[in-house]
Amino acid sequence: MKKENFDKEHGHWILAKMGKKVLRPGGRELTKKLVSALHVSGSDHVVEFAPGIGFTASIVLSQSPAQYTGIDSNEEAIRSLRSKFRKSNAGFISGNAAHSGLADNSQDKVYGEAMLTMHADHRKEEIVREAHRILKPGGLYAIHELGITPDDIGTEEKAVIQRDLAQSIRVNARPLTKTEWTALLEKQGFEVKHIYTNKMHLLHIGRMIQDEGFIRTLKIGYNILANPSARRRISEMRQTFKKHEKDMNAIVVIAQKK
Repeated sequence: MKKENFDKEHGHWILAKMGKKVLRPGGRELTKKLVSALHVSGSDHVVEFAPGIGFTASIVLSQSPAQYTGIDSNEEAIRSLRSKFRKSNAGFISGNAAHSGLADNSQDKVYGEAMLTMHADHRKEEIVREAHRILKPGGLYAIHELGITPDDIGTEEKAVIQRDLAQSIRVNARPLTKTEWTALLEKQGFEVKHIYTNKMHLLHIGRMIQDEGFIRTLKIGYNILANPSARRRISEMRQTFKKHEKDMNAIVVIAQKK
């Protein structure tokens, strides 16, 4: 494996380059619950915001929607996704989730994972508003994000979690409580239908094996050990996740456009 300097790289891309396929805070289990709750059918037009390396896209495309569109601002990710899914009916757009360019009321299902967390609150609102705009009335919007718990956590404690996350993953991560995630969606005209939560054990060895399988987990471990820069950064992330473990979780919210 080519050794790179990962000091300034976003945390999730370091993990991806080490071979990790499941990059969502609630793991494979919560992603499957999200997809199941969307009830994707052969007549659905589906949009994914920030598909990343395409793990969830593969699951959705296995259900043969009429159309799948992935929108990502990362040019490298888009090139990789177009190559990976070149034999499918998937389309990928290099662009901004807050300004997708898709028509009003044109989509049946929209979802995004581990992306709203990475934006400031006003940007979160813009992205949720865009999901509402492009969805047909009655369409479903699903998010899978990093959460803070409990709902009544102190302002200072919440600020410390957000600061530590931003420093370790090199993204201005701003996770919210369950009540705040719900309010964000409701403010833009959605009705929350289901909420699922899971522990935020992204880098726990047990979750790694559950998500990746034993052999792939060994390969990921070898890649990390072989790359000192990646090893330092991932160790830093693990320490941050462990420090705030009792105050963080993963959350999936399924909402419907009124």
